[in-house]
Amino acid sequence: MRRLDKTVRSWGVKLDFEFSEEQKMFKQAIRDFAEKEISPLVDEAERTATFPLQLFPKMGELGYLCPRYPPEYGGAGMGKIGDCIMVEEVAYVNVGIAAGTMVTGGIGTSAIYVRGNEEQKQKYLVPAIKGQKIAAFGLTEPNAGSDAAAIETTAVKKNGKYVINGTKIFITNGTTCDFVCVAAYTDKSKGAGRGVSLFIVEKDTPGFKRSKLHKFCSRPGETAELTFEDCAVPEENLIGEEGRGFPYIMEVLYGGRISHASRSLGLARAAYDAALKYAQERVQFGQPIAKFQTNTFKLARMAMDLEAARWLIYYAAWLYDQNQPHVKEAAMAKLFASEVATRITTETMQIYGGYGLTEDSIAQRYFRDARLATITEGTSEIQQLVISREIGIR
Repeated sequence: MRRLDKTVRSWGVKLDFEFSEEQKMFKQAIRDFAEKEISPLVDEAERTATFPLQLFPKMGELGYLCPRYPPEYGGAGMGKIGDCIMVEEVAYVNVGIAAGTMVTGGIGTSAIYVRGNEEQKQKYLVPAIKGQKIAAFGLTEPNAGSDAAAIETTAVKKNGKYVINGTKIFITNGTTCDFVCVAAYTDKSKGAGRGVSLFIVEKDTPGFKRSKLHKFCSRPGETAELTFEDCAVPEENLIGEEGRGFPYIMEVLYGGRISHASRSLGLARAAYDAALKYAQERVQFGQPIAKFQTNTFKLARMAMDLEAARWLIYYAAWLYDQNQPHVKEAAMAKLFASEVATRITTETMQIYGGYGLTEDSIAQRYFRDARLATITEGTSEIQQLVISREIGIR
């Protein structure tokens, strides 16, 4: 956010509460695109639980897919704030579609951008930004969710290649990706801190298989189980240094939490708007139900929660863009926004009443989609653990 003449000075701190003109224009452009190009695809995507792949090149061509990356790689140079704007506006239309675009523009390519070499950036990052290649990020395993250090996937160096064996699960874009950044132990004896490495695995690599998982929520955000059986990748597919993968993963996750919070915000905003509109139109006992105090208070708290989440998210994004410490703020944004989405969609269901329970109701989709927010990208419990450590509780 740019600094304006109208600022607040308090205790020597200069605060800015407004997007720049460029950011405002970008937000409106993404909003218009989502309404015109994504909204018509939602019903079919939800019904078939498939991602509308034509969106990747469309968004890439317009610079909407990966706005955070610099222009020299084809991005819009709008940083994490631009990324959050994009995710929020797409999620307002559909959370599952936002998941697919968010991964390619975020955790699926972040390590390549920050730690990859120029050859890797040209081969994988640039096509991903253009929407020509779809990215995924392979960390979670059947026995390693919140405890990321417990991964069992291995990568053994043989004859100039790394041979990967293991399984990843709940991988967004797993069924559609052209490449996936995979975390694996290269030396278990050194522990996670010095024994985990990151590799780029292309979709056609022998030994790489994927199978689709079916979720009751975020349906267009295709999710898969990935298996690697003697999957050999060349040495040049190692991202950064061997054994430094775990710190790289943490870098990816910190930024990913902010983007994920933006997705929760977009969903919560959509549910609130739907609840407000319905409450103003639905008449009982001779007046719109919005006028009954119990619903008035519900809507007031929903509006307050949205504002609080918005400032937490964009403050964390601003810190990220300024290369300032943001671990605590990212965890707070992710935790709060996901719980706000859960609260608001629950209240939306209550306001809709019986109509909210029908399959055709938008309220029940919001309700379902919100349920994953407190689990993915680090559970609420993990976020609280991160925050507690950041405030000095060890």
